[in-house]
Amino acid sequence: MTDFVDRPRDIRAGEELDVERLTAYLREHTSEFATKGAITVRQFPSGHSNLTYSLSCDGKEYVLRRPPFGSKVKSAHDMSREFRILSKLHPVYPLAPEPIVFCEDAGVIGANFYVMRRLEGVIVRKELPPELGLAGDRLRTLHQNLVDNLARIHALDYEKAGLGDLGKPEGYIERQVTGWSKRYLDSQTDDIATVTRVAAWLAEHRPREGRAALIHNDYKLDNVVLSEADPTKIIGVLDWEMSTLGDPLMDLGTFLGYWVEASDDDAMQIMRWGPTTAPSALTRGEIVARYESATGRTVENPVYYYVFGMFKTAVVIQQIYYRYKQGLTKDERFAIMIMGVHALAQKAANHIDSGKV
Repeated sequence: MTDFVDRPRDIRAGEELDVERLTAYLREHTSEFATKGAITVRQFPSGHSNLTYSLSCDGKEYVLRRPPFGSKVKSAHDMSREFRILSKLHPVYPLAPEPIVFCEDAGVIGANFYVMRRLEGVIVRKELPPELGLAGDRLRTLHQNLVDNLARIHALDYEKAGLGDLGKPEGYIERQVTGWSKRYLDSQTDDIATVTRVAAWLAEHRPREGRAALIHNDYKLDNVVLSEADPTKIIGVLDWEMSTLGDPLMDLGTFLGYWVEASDDDAMQIMRWGPTTAPSALTRGEIVARYESATGRTVENPVYYYVFGMFKTAVVIQQIYYRYKQGLTKDERFAIMIMGVHALAQKAANHIDSGKV
């Protein structure tokens, strides 16, 4: 089973850290690194937004998070905000990682960063290794647990956790649609009429807002950590950088936006984020029904939230592609990402026309 635990690798060119300065800072500011053992730094290869590094010292492992090199969107990479969220969230929701120290001195490694404890377990990505035994009913159980855990997050008492000032829930849907539309224009490289059409539809068909909840905003299979002993069990949830307070159905829409079914076209299959097309996998319709059962809430017009999820993901991909196009990153994974923007926009438009998730 350990072959499927997420492992760090050599650091990508251009994303190296100043290990000497980093070591000096950590020695001074936290007892976790107070010994004289050397700190070994490696990088987790997955992820397309904030950069994630492994810090090993005296047999213990930690995780460092910092913004990507060359990013224009500073608000999307606020390390102090992410650190504060985890500091408040971990005590009431232990599946969130435990933060250790935050550094606001950009002179240490070139940007603000924070360090947290490593949550070691299985992270399932695009393909499903048969050795995990996640087939048939076990895969279905994992998918049901994913939905139930999203409902659990939405049911957290964010006021009691001290996160009542995390965001402004009123007008959340309007701000999201307007904000993501603006982010697209700010990072636009190609003229894609379908993106414009989808953005306009979202603005014109905004639903009534429901009760506010703590929302993750990037909830998907490869952002959860699974138990090595039982991969149907979720032991951690990662990447809280975009979490806020707002309508939880928009969070459900983001989750649905990542969910590719076996019947989806070839372009979407290429972009699949996890084993969501395997036999026994939940469909998007079943996800909505499971969420309704877990929350006791009826999801009216799920197509709207699904389309929003695809639109938001398309904009995130556009922003990443913009950084590559501008030469701000040399990561060759990003070279063909404009194709993903086209595919997601067309998929969203198709579901607007069909009225089905």
